[in-house]
Amino acid sequence: MTDLTDKLGSRFIVIDGPDGAGKTTQLKLLAEHLRTRGVEVCLVRDPGGTAIGDRIRRILLDNAHGEMGVECELMLYMASRAQLAAEVIRPALARGECVLCDRYISATVAYQGAGGAEPDTVLQAGRIAVGPTWPDLTILLDLDAEVGLARVAGQRRHDRMESRGAEFHRRVRKMFLRQAQEQPERFAVVDAAGTVEEVQQRLRKVVDRWQWQR
Repeated sequence: MTDLTDKLGSRFIVIDGPDGAGKTTQLKLLAEHLRTRGVEVCLVRDPGGTAIGDRIRRILLDNAHGEMGVECELMLYMASRAQLAAEVIRPALARGECVLCDRYISATVAYQGAGGAEPDTVLQAGRIAVGPTWPDLTILLDLDAEVGLARVAGQRRHDRMESRGAEFHRRVRKMFLRQAQEQPERFAVVDAAGTVEEVQQRLRKVVDRWQWQR
């Protein structure tokens, strides 16, 4: 067993950040890197990741549901997350795998918080939904809101969250960074500007150097 496999066994790591930061690409590259180092990886996304969660995801991101209120969003995200934690994350951790998750409760704090929800209310709902299943480390890929929106422009049809204006996305970024400032023992911030390779190297350094606690 290598030092890295020993450190990352039964660890839960989330990659999060504003739209356009490249989290999905970076998460897949990190998973490939860790697997080459002998780490057993379980790769999941939130919302979704289960049959039930994927149905909820389609509702949440559908532009036809523009009238959806913040409270409804919050409950749907948490319902998807509760199923993901019970069906996928906890069993993977019990098997000794390293779980890499694309978004988690940190995203709901940021996005629904930017929409008017109280962060403490989001966290309370999260505790009900996932119980003790919280990340050991959340890595925030930080990027200027306008730069992120420019990256996703033209790539595909924008989903319901991406279609909101630049001012909303600036608030989202602030909500992400506030979480990192308030919980430095659980959050790390990585600059998402630059090439895919440059950002990936920054991400790997965080994982390699993080002071893991049992």
